[in-house]
Amino acid sequence: MSNILYTPSNVRIQSSNMMEFIKYINKSQGLDCQSYHSLHKYSVDNPNSFWKELVKFYDVDFSGELEPVCTDLSFDTYGWFPNMKLNFAKNMLKKGRDVNIALSSVRESGKTIKTTFEQLRKDVSGLQKVIKDHISKGDVLACYMPNITETATSMLATTALGGVFTSTSSDFGIEGVIDRFGQSKPKVLVTVNGYEYGGKYFDLTEKINAVVSKIDSIEKVIVVDFKGEGMDVSSIHKAVSWSDIVKPSEDEIEFIECDFKDPLYIMYSSGTTGKPKCIVHSIGGTLINHIKELGLHTNLKEDSTIMYFTTCGWMMWNWLISSLYFGATTVLYEGSPAYPTFGDFISLIEKEQINIFGTSPKFLKALEDSGIDLSKYDFSSLETMLSTGAPLLPEQFDYVYNKFKKDIQLSSISGGTDIIGCFFLGNPILPVHRGELQCAGLGMDVTCFNSRGKEVKGEEGELVCLQSFPSRPIYFLNDDNGERIHKAYFAEFKGVWHHGDFIKITETGGAQVLGRSDATLNPGGVRIGTAEIYRQTETIDFIEDSVCVGKNVDGDVEVWLFVVTKDGRELAKEDIKLIRSRIRENTTPRHMPKRVIAVKGIPYTRSGKKMEMAVSRLINGRKLDNVQAVANPETLDFFSQSENM
Repeated sequence: MSNILYTPSNVRIQSSNMMEFIKYINKSQGLDCQSYHSLHKYSVDNPNSFWKELVKFYDVDFSGELEPVCTDLSFDTYGWFPNMKLNFAKNMLKKGRDVNIALSSVRESGKTIKTTFEQLRKDVSGLQKVIKDHISKGDVLACYMPNITETATSMLATTALGGVFTSTSSDFGIEGVIDRFGQSKPKVLVTVNGYEYGGKYFDLTEKINAVVSKIDSIEKVIVVDFKGEGMDVSSIHKAVSWSDIVKPSEDEIEFIECDFKDPLYIMYSSGTTGKPKCIVHSIGGTLINHIKELGLHTNLKEDSTIMYFTTCGWMMWNWLISSLYFGATTVLYEGSPAYPTFGDFISLIEKEQINIFGTSPKFLKALEDSGIDLSKYDFSSLETMLSTGAPLLPEQFDYVYNKFKKDIQLSSISGGTDIIGCFFLGNPILPVHRGELQCAGLGMDVTCFNSRGKEVKGEEGELVCLQSFPSRPIYFLNDDNGERIHKAYFAEFKGVWHHGDFIKITETGGAQVLGRSDATLNPGGVRIGTAEIYRQTETIDFIEDSVCVGKNVDGDVEVWLFVVTKDGRELAKEDIKLIRSRIRENTTPRHMPKRVIAVKGIPYTRSGKKMEMAVSRLINGRKLDNVQAVANPETLDFFSQSENM
């Protein structure tokens, strides 16, 4: 029985950016690529040619020379485009037509602010005048902000000056912000007086003062009035009001040329086992990787409208905002997707005429559990749905195709903050197979290794990348000898990027992500991916959520499953028996949990990722150093006490 859920029409294939690129490559390089897989092989066998032609195909704005493309395809040094100079913001703003909508900022209240490319350029120019006394090439501006237009404007004004941008979402606590910005040392902080979530307003004044008092590098604080009802910033040290000092300007934006490998973004790991790692990404590497992923793999065009539900504390915000490069319309959503109702949120697809909609398995599960009738909504504009943050279960593929629409490219994508992009992602010219990520990304020499470092196909193992790629990190902050970056990616297999995902590459050339490697279970020494267990718990109607981890007992590992029941119902013996038998029957006896325990909540990161490692550490008696990384820390108490169960 075929597991193909969707096959693109010939019209869609032929009109795709990917097919245009294949034709371009065949002509320019004298090739005969007849499929995506032959194109991918060309891209990893000839990386210098591939990345150079990508820059030319998409008319990236730069000066200098394209040669050499890469001086080091190993991971010893960052060797990409050493003779190229460019500016990130200049590329972001060069293609958008003045009258076209660049950003549509939508809040949970329904308030929507639309900004044309012409207005965005004026706003960037105006902000640049305010910050240029503080931000020069290499200086850091930080945003402690919700996902609104001013956040994007701040990034563009900073990177136009050759500065480095970093951000975290406005729902972070004081210590979480200090742990991040205290390491990245911003000179300017752009923040907001408050934000709304779930119909409630949260004032940030006290938090901002606490952050500014602890970070000596901050010279200026610019505060956005979230509600636009007027505010007094006199109580905030070093603060000025955005509306008072940032005025749209007709003056040309100043663009400072930078090296391809100069820093653009400082990103942060989740930081649940200590202070978050500060991952620094390059200007050029980020730019051309996002162009590849958005343009070719996501089929983003000038007349497209794209939205990804994200906060400014997750790399998907950085990925989404690169949509500006294509002159497309980017929808920024701020607030809860369940307020006032899931229906209000999902109706944005019609209201904004969204073509590419990004979400997560967690949202799709909540949507399904809500019982909302999706047949009442118009999804005619929707061409592509993206999902990341966790493995998208096969049954969730069914849900999308049964309840949203049949004619849609559903792309589960996987990568991370570490590469500010994807290793596996979507493809507009390939079919969608149930439960699979469609393909490896162009230019990404990825494969699967077993524990002995041997390449395997059709078997579970480690996601690795065999050669360098432009969006690899240039360095970590506070890692002068490179020890931390080596430990993060290269300690497992010599000279090979070890990503930390447990995967299986399928016969179609796609992949199944089975969970994080550090959260895989090892009962009796046999490795088990947690996604296989979640696939079963998702089918049990009285389970709202679950987390599965390993408990170290007498030199072995027991599988412990924690579940949240719907409506707080008591977990009866019959329920536990059903859960264990369902898992055993549909997986293997080794997958069957030794213990099934009811809890009130499961810890998640602020970007919506289930925190298996945090639970594992706690139930095995290890300390969780950075509780600020947890979106719902109240859930941790139970697991802290479960060590002695």
